[in-house]
Amino acid sequence: MPKETKAILAKRATRVVRAILAAHPDAHCELRHGSAYELLVATILSAQCTDERVNSVTPKLFARFPDPPRLAAASVGDLEEIIRPTGFYRNKARSLVGMARAVVERHGGKIPRTLDDLVALPGVGRKTANVILGNIFDVPGIVVDTHVGRIARRLGLTRSEDPEQVEQDLMALVPKPEWTRLSHALIFHGRRICGARKPRCDECPVEKDCPRVRV
Repeated sequence: MPKETKAILAKRATRVVRAILAAHPDAHCELRHGSAYELLVATILSAQCTDERVNSVTPKLFARFPDPPRLAAASVGDLEEIIRPTGFYRNKARSLVGMARAVVERHGGKIPRTLDDLVALPGVGRKTANVILGNIFDVPGIVVDTHVGRIARRLGLTRSEDPEQVEQDLMALVPKPEWTRLSHALIFHGRRICGARKPRCDECPVEKDCPRVRV
């Protein structure tokens, strides 16, 4: 297959984005939350854990620690017991308390609204920051989780295994207003059709534009 030029890649990316968005119009953030604080906590807990498991834990967690000041004052041991089902609970408990203390000390108890301020919080990387920015503050961002990274590579939109580079590659190909919505749609696509082990290519709306199929 001849090497794809940047112009051809850009046209194919446009078709892919349109098809993925059209195929998953119901795509949304599945972490239950009622505020920036709750979504930030839930997203930290979601590392190496399903959204369903996180959603089963957060009601008790938010009832006990409803805001950053109370979480900042939490006993790490008490927190560990509540979040144990999410896995890696010791590290997550320390991250949550550290995040809450930083929010209280640096931002007056309010979740910051910029990428730089968010990633400076303990336990918060670009993925988590973009979740908050896109879903709470309407600041477009591309969230690169395992689904997004896998599908972007399969579709030839990136060659990188590094999440930050994948994010940059997608940002260069996708119109900014679509960043957040596309992130949700790619995640839904990964769960519903383009699975890691057995992708259902015959059901895929972008099969004709997928190098994995054309090779």
